[in-house]
Order: sequence, then C-alpha cells, then structure tokens
Amino acid sequence: MAYLDEHKAKFDNLKTALDLKNRTNLSLVANGGYSILFTYPPKEESLYLEKAKQELNKENFEIIDVSKLFVEFIDDYHLNDFVEVYNGLKPTSYKIFMDASGSDTDLFDNVVNAIIATSKKGLIPVLIRTGVFYGTGIENINITQHSIIDGLNTPLLIFYPGEIKGDHHHFLNAKQSSNYRCTII
Repeated sequence: MAYLDEHKAKFDNLKTALDLKNRTNLSLVANGGYSILFTYPPKEESLYLEKAKQELNKENFEIIDVSKLFVEFIDDYHLNDFVEVYNGLKPTSYKIFMDASGSDTDLFDNVVNAIIATSKKGLIPVLIRTGVFYGTGIENINITQHSIIDGLNTPLLIFYPGEIKGDHHHFLNAKQSSNYRCTII
C-alpha cells in the first residue's frame, strides 16, 4: 500500500517545514503565504488523519475538523430552513456557505474564526476533512488569502485530499486546485 511507503516521508517533510528554524522558507516557497497543503490520496484519508492525530501533539497543534463545523452550520440553520434557502439561491446555492457580501455568519466565517481562535492560543491550526468544501464555493485559496489568515503568526496546515495529475493537484481527484500561497507536501 502506497500509504505505508509514503506516510513517514510526508510527515518527516511536514515536521521539517514546520520547524521554527525553517518557517521563513514557507513564505519564500509559497508566494509570501504561510500555509501548507498536506496532500494525500482521498481514498487513504482515514489513514493519514489517524497518523496526524498521533504525530501532531496538542501542545503545538489544534485540529479543526471542518466536517463538524459543516454539520454545526446546518444544525444552527435548522435543516428545513437551510434547504429552503439553499434551493432559493439556485443557481448560486454555494452562497449559503460563503457570501462575502452577506451579513450572516456563514460556514466560511466559522472556519476562519476557528483558525484565528486557534492561532491566538499560539497553536498551529490544522484543517481536516476539507473534502466537505467541495461544492460550497470555499477553496483553499479563499482561506489562505483571507487578510487575517495571511497575517497570522502561526502557519496554517490544511490536510488536502487530492492527487497530482500532471503538474496540478486535483482536489478529491475531481477539481484542479490552487496551490497559490501554499507550500505543498
């Protein structure tokens, strides 16, 4: 299995990139960004997340499970109301999850707020289960280029289910992704 052969090297590369002595290299590699996309095959996500929970200690990292934020967002909205608004927004239904012009707190706002709160604790925010972003209009570039996220003193680590096809990463093997302002591991 590829995971058994590759995971040690990937996690070693991650530790090297996050080492305090090497963090300035993050912004040099990532067009001034301070984020890392940690990529892995989507079908092996549970293996990589299990290893992450072992490798990333709670003294330095905080895992933010965006699938839980997604469920909380729907619960707070109340399912019937959510479905009504979602259907009413067609063909721009994604705006229920991320609408810069809206005044309501949306899923994107919740993710950004969780990252900021984690960073304020002096911990490195680690986004996992980012596959839930598919179809929401939220992409890694929206997060990494957010003005507050871009100015944080801690790097942002995004666990990213996707594989390389040619010269590009494909989120969930379906959509070409942007690695702008990110270091890829």
